[in-house]
Amino acid sequence: MNATVEQSLISKIRTLSPQQVAEVEDFVEFLAAKAKKRAALDRLLAMAPALEAAGAEPMSEDEIAAEIEAAREERRARQTAKGSGADRS
Repeated sequence: MNATVEQSLISKIRTLSPQQVAEVEDFVEFLAAKAKKRAALDRLLAMAPALEAAGAEPMSEDEIAAEIEAAREERRARQTAKGSGADRS
């Protein structure tokens, strides 16, 4: 982003109410999360040819769903531990 665009956005944000600024922040976070998910999908799809060439069996939809749920559970456990201070020394 160039400096002119950045300054223009900052000027516009300064005219908004606190509620509107919160909405802008939520939207920016949404866009960042969307970009992060897209990048992860792109990395995953980039691996597909190598997996196929290596003779890896494709996963079923149920296996994929189970892997996703396991990753989510792991992330929730980390967030819970982080929130409770369990990871502090």
